[in-house]
Amino acid sequence: MASLRTDAIVLKRTNYGETDRILQVITPKDGKMSVMARGVRKEKSRLAGAIELFTVCDMVLHVGSGEIATLTGAKMKVFYGNIIIDYGRLQFGYEAIKQVSRASQTIDEPEFFELLDETFKALDDQSIELKITQTWFFLRLARLLGNELNLATDSSGMKLVEDATYHFDSTDEVFRFDENGPCSSAHIKLLRVISNNQPKIITKVSGIETIIDDCLHLAQIAAKV
Repeated sequence: MASLRTDAIVLKRTNYGETDRILQVITPKDGKMSVMARGVRKEKSRLAGAIELFTVCDMVLHVGSGEIATLTGAKMKVFYGNIIIDYGRLQFGYEAIKQVSRASQTIDEPEFFELLDETFKALDDQSIELKITQTWFFLRLARLLGNELNLATDSSGMKLVEDATYHFDSTDEVFRFDENGPCSSAHIKLLRVISNNQPKIITKVSGIETIIDDCLHLAQIAAKV
């Protein structure tokens, strides 16, 4: 058996037998893995505290020829504890885990680890508006899934311009020019800012309160959730 040391985020924990758990984890280099954590449900287990949800942990695994690795060591590196004291952030934390778990079943993309870690950081920071984090997450998820919003050109290949309005065609996944469309240049600008910056930076943008709901909706459409 080979030994592997890696950072990991727990996606799912399933009780197995009397004292064990099977973990689904996401890692920076090896993507999604199944891990057997033996004895972690015992009262004095040294591993139990390191494999909580909303935690980045340093894991040591034995990897053999089977599909499930064995956890031999684990140390908590970061616990995003503020997530669990706010209901809205907690619920979206679960949603982010669900979406990453589902996406990583079919796409082998190590960047899913970074996406989830950065999302937890933003959710843990209560100065960051939840809807900013949600919009950021779905735009990044869409990018990793190959569904990134085209924020450069409309359905005719023309540049998205100032003082024009558009509607988003969810079937063809493009913005179409529409004199009475609900999407303004302000929406496009904000979506660009969110796509290219971390949530903490986005909080410095003023005047987004009236359009963030629309941008979140477009981000969800792009991520197909």
